[in-house]
Amino acid sequence: MSTLTRPRPVAVDPAGARGRGAFVGTARLLRFALRRDRLRIPLWALGLGGLIGYFALVIPVAYPDPAALQTRAALMADPSGAFMTGPGYGLADYSFGVMIANEMLGMLAVGAALMSIVLVTRHTRAEEESGRAELVRASVVGRHAPLTAALLTLLVANLAVASTVGVALVANDLAVADSVAVALGVAMVGLVLGAVTAVTAQLGESTRSSSGMAGAVLGLAYVLRGVGDAQQTGGSLLSWLSPIGWAQQTRAFVDLRWWPLLLGVVLAVLLVVGAYALVGRRDVGAGLLAARRGPADATAALLSPVGLDWRLERTSVLWWSVGLAVFALLTGSLAQGIVDSFESQPQLAAIFGEQGQTDLLRATMAAFLGFFAMAVAVYAVVSTNRLRREETEGRTGAVLATGVSRHAWLGSSVAVTTLGAAVLLVVNGIALGVGAGASVGDASLVGEFALASLAYLPLVLCFVGLAALGYGLRAGTWWVWLLLVASILVGLYGPVLDLPEVVLDAAPFGLVPAVPAEDLDVVPLLGMAAVAVALLLAGAAAFRRRDLTA
Repeated sequence: MSTLTRPRPVAVDPAGARGRGAFVGTARLLRFALRRDRLRIPLWALGLGGLIGYFALVIPVAYPDPAALQTRAALMADPSGAFMTGPGYGLADYSFGVMIANEMLGMLAVGAALMSIVLVTRHTRAEEESGRAELVRASVVGRHAPLTAALLTLLVANLAVASTVGVALVANDLAVADSVAVALGVAMVGLVLGAVTAVTAQLGESTRSSSGMAGAVLGLAYVLRGVGDAQQTGGSLLSWLSPIGWAQQTRAFVDLRWWPLLLGVVLAVLLVVGAYALVGRRDVGAGLLAARRGPADATAALLSPVGLDWRLERTSVLWWSVGLAVFALLTGSLAQGIVDSFESQPQLAAIFGEQGQTDLLRATMAAFLGFFAMAVAVYAVVSTNRLRREETEGRTGAVLATGVSRHAWLGSSVAVTTLGAAVLLVVNGIALGVGAGASVGDASLVGEFALASLAYLPLVLCFVGLAALGYGLRAGTWWVWLLLVASILVGLYGPVLDLPEVVLDAAPFGLVPAVPAEDLDVVPLLGMAAVAVALLLAGAAAFRRRDLTA
């Protein structure tokens, strides 16, 4: 005799689902998120902290004494200077610490904000858009767990940035308390914009719309701060409407006060509460704001692989251009200080091996062009690595199914990356020339530096070729990043660390002629171009022979 049994009904606990159960799985998702970003977060932190070291090397050369620093302070007192930098505290007694708080704090805060926007979007809206969030939610994962894990990852990332920035400041013999205030100010701005992104991730239906809205808020914050600081020294009411302004209002290295940072903490908490409230009002994958309908027919440009790639990449090129242009413009504005240093200390000529003010100025600016080319190389590798994501998410297979060859698909991406890199190099050259030309009164520097910047394009294409080869072989990208980071570190700190001459001579960025300070030597450039073509051909051959990701 058999007995028919049925499973015991599971008790439903709505209160638990809304309370403790809504966060089930947060710890596991957090570990997974940190594992995915185990390289991204350290690179962001080291990159932002490295800016402190970069300026610590440059400023003593450009402004070797207090009198030279006061010349710089006079430029910052101008409304245009205040718009680009900060409220102008401590201009009467300008020091390296005051310069950091007045000119670099805003730049570092924008960098932390961009990092935060990317991280939160990556772990929220991007996961829903790819369909992975729905698979994760099908297991034992609460409704609020993904957002909570993303916010905790955001906190870890900004603490890492604050740590590296603080250590870099203290390492340059700056006051500990003020250094901590600057570091926390940078982290505060990152947390606020990350919380803004947590809200926009609930509003938009796509990664692009979510990050676009958060980026617009960041742009508005920067403009409000800039206009407010330009209106009067110390900032006006508009300055207090921006979290970037709150970070600068701590008056680090002048008259330290901590309470403006609390404004950012309060705003971040309110935004996080709002994000949690919005999560419960929408379905997974949907947004609270309806997406705008696109055109019924695609434009002619989108019917080719190159047109499609450019449409996907143009926003990234735009934001990279804006960020690098601001940095190059500020760097170029150091030109007059460099000229004054050469006048007061002729022995500085030995550093660059040139004679005469003009040659020394061009030699210094040529070195800066090399630094910006390093950033463009980072963009080029990131852009090429987009191929891997397109294949993993199935879009590569869909395009190849239309009759597009593998060589055409890979070639179109490389062509768009090459175009984007060329645009960034020229933008850097123009911005550096504008800053330097305005500083020394020589408008011819704009065109000169714009053309000189293109000398680095063959080297940048070598890193594109390495990334394409790694993609074709499906060998990962860690080794490409290792080579690039090693090249950057040797290029930046090799002379300071007194590395052997053979190492400095073999450094990739040192192989490019330092135009416009030197005559253009096309031989090494042609060699780099040949290496880049060989790497790209090898990558294309490897891609043609392997299967797509299943």
